[in-house]
Amino acid sequence: MNLKGEQVLVTGAGGFIGSHLAERLVAEGARVRALVHYNAEGRRGWLDTSDLRDEIQFVSGDIRDGDGVRAMMNGVHSVFHLAALIAIPYSYVAPRSYVQTNVEGTLNVLMAARAADVTRIIHTSTSEVYGTAHTVPIDEQHPLQAQSPYAASKIAADKLAESFFHAFDLPVTTVRPFNTFGPRQSARAVIPTIITQALTSDAVHLGNVSPTRDFNYVADTVDGFVRVATANTAGLVINIGSNREISIGDLARKILNITGRDIPVISDDPRVRPKESEVERLCAANERAQRTTGWEPKYDLDDGLAETIDWVKSNLERYQPDAYVI
Repeated sequence: MNLKGEQVLVTGAGGFIGSHLAERLVAEGARVRALVHYNAEGRRGWLDTSDLRDEIQFVSGDIRDGDGVRAMMNGVHSVFHLAALIAIPYSYVAPRSYVQTNVEGTLNVLMAARAADVTRIIHTSTSEVYGTAHTVPIDEQHPLQAQSPYAASKIAADKLAESFFHAFDLPVTTVRPFNTFGPRQSARAVIPTIITQALTSDAVHLGNVSPTRDFNYVADTVDGFVRVATANTAGLVINIGSNREISIGDLARKILNITGRDIPVISDDPRVRPKESEVERLCAANERAQRTTGWEPKYDLDDGLAETIDWVKSNLERYQPDAYVI
């Protein structure tokens, strides 16, 4: 299978991963319809500055609006569903909004896709649904455990996708990325938080520095989405991760070394997750992705960090290094 000439819909296309994916799909020859979150200024997120913006059809809307989602699904062959609320700290503040967007919004997408008889749906999950690893590396059979309202909303969305495959034979695949990073990522994520402080401040302020994560450069994550969409994967959950882990503290020291800064790393209480909510360890088993799609990461961590640091240096005006962004 390939995507050339297909009408594809990308929800959340103005965001970090979504914008990179929309550009990759244009490069693959797909006809891209990009759902961007409605706003009064008519902005299209990161795609506003994309060199490929004139080759993308933009639709402003909200996945919480079932009627609007059904309308934008007209004529679509493939759906890449990325629209979501994703910031973990904010999910402690406004959990209902995560249910409305991540659960009810995903239900709207699934129902509209079923009515439109689409060829395939790629539903986006997150490694956070696994919680702290029981076994390492984490494969797709690992238990799901909600250690934040965000994770709970994504587990619910994943289970809706699973139910529509079994109950209605909807051709949906769940992609579960592990800790994507790269150009365009907001400061609610740890790598931009470290980089911006490393470039501008006298110290790097973080939360808990002992947890480990499996970091993957955005081009690799996007390649995973495309490979999943062009393979026989309906009904599967597929991890997209590197099968390597690094602690947040070691990550900070690595970034400081690359940037040539010798400043302290400080753990601040306001940035620390509630004790039982902290996911202590994430490391992906990626054998299923390799076996079913041929995917494997091409970027090592150092190369991805170097590219990300260069991009952040050129876009520092977009960040507030001294602010804790939730």
